[in-house]
Amino acid sequence: MLRLKCPTQNYAWGRLGRTSSEVAKLVEGAGYEVDDSQPYAELWMGTHPSGHAALASKEHLTLADWLEDHPEALGQQVLQHFGAGLPFLLKVLSCEKALSIQSHPDKKLAQRLHAERPEVYKDDNHKPEMVVALSPFTALCGFVPQAELAAAFSSVPELCACVGRDLTTAITSPTAAASTSNGREGNGHLANGHPEASNGAHANGRVKSNGHSSDSGASAPLKAAFTALMTCDGSKVEEQVERMAERLRQDSKSRALSVREALAMRLQFQYPGDVGVLASFFLNLIDLTPGQAMYLAANVPHAYIAGEAVECMATSDNVVRAGLTPKLRDTQVLCDSLTYEQGLPEILSGAGDAEHTAVYRPPFEEFEVALTTLQPGQSCSQPASQGPQMCLVQHGALQMVAEPSLMEDHLETSYHVHWDLAGPLLTLIPRGSPAARDLFIPE
Repeated sequence: MLRLKCPTQNYAWGRLGRTSSEVAKLVEGAGYEVDDSQPYAELWMGTHPSGHAALASKEHLTLADWLEDHPEALGQQVLQHFGAGLPFLLKVLSCEKALSIQSHPDKKLAQRLHAERPEVYKDDNHKPEMVVALSPFTALCGFVPQAELAAAFSSVPELCACVGRDLTTAITSPTAAASTSNGREGNGHLANGHPEASNGAHANGRVKSNGHSSDSGASAPLKAAFTALMTCDGSKVEEQVERMAERLRQDSKSRALSVREALAMRLQFQYPGDVGVLASFFLNLIDLTPGQAMYLAANVPHAYIAGEAVECMATSDNVVRAGLTPKLRDTQVLCDSLTYEQGLPEILSGAGDAEHTAVYRPPFEEFEVALTTLQPGQSCSQPASQGPQMCLVQHGALQMVAEPSLMEDHLETSYHVHWDLAGPLLTLIPRGSPAARDLFIPE
């Protein structure tokens, strides 16, 4: 086992200091200084060049460098399937402001973008991801069902003004609603293709997703309308967003705003005049409670709005942005590459594979996430893993016993990140009176 020191990202959308940011609390709990005037947005646990984890005992030695010298620690199956590199990146997020409307390219697109613009798209890998809520967590994810989209166009004239009359008619017409009743809408899944068990390098019930985009049939008007909005003249968008905000300010004097209207006003306050304010009406509004999870395949539009969560993904930092951001926007690439599937994302509550543990299995082969909650006097054994494991102790203190070596490691304080090599059975035992809550990432 290796104890790690992990870097933070101080993005502007993060929560300030230790009083509000879980990321800052984790940093302080691990014994490092926190600047309460700075936003603490993300804690990175992995080997990505944009945020190397280092060995706590040898901070000059990164986990990536250590793995280069000890590739056997990844396990034979991971080495054969993914090569000599950690296939996942683990993060903790503390979101105060909305993140950008974005997607992550599939492998084919990632390879092309990296070859064309390596300074922007630094990786040639895809970035499927899953988020597990630590607090109430709000996000936009995937396109709303057709009936909800038609209702938005009927109630938000500013949206229609940016999209245009013909496309508004195409979205709101009865034929558009009928064309989506072919079984593709509202099935609870955003990942394309029927997930099936993977018989590759993993023997833990992993499933796969095709992750391809579609612009045929009922999705063609959706793609055309969304693209028209996202590529609309910036001054026109700004004018219409402000007009909508003023209309809703007046309406709020005589009625309560709807949840979607209130979100639009919140986004307008954070990103005045931004096209993402109107684009939010295209996307599902998802509220996760602590312990719930949601996964996102490649090319699915999304934006995290607020809350704290653990996020796990394939090792990549490729992001295609188009709204709610001061960063570089690649609007045409985003619009061309999205999966224009309508319906709610699948919400995972975790399978009870072992006592005190919930396991979250997205349809990706790079990772799964397990959440273990222990009270004093309880213990839990994690089975031997075919790949490496990353362990984050969020609360309390934990004793780990790895068999067959029976090596013990005592986490005398909270908030430590631990790396475990492929292979041994791992037993977790809480120490002291507080509950120990362990977020555990097996490969």
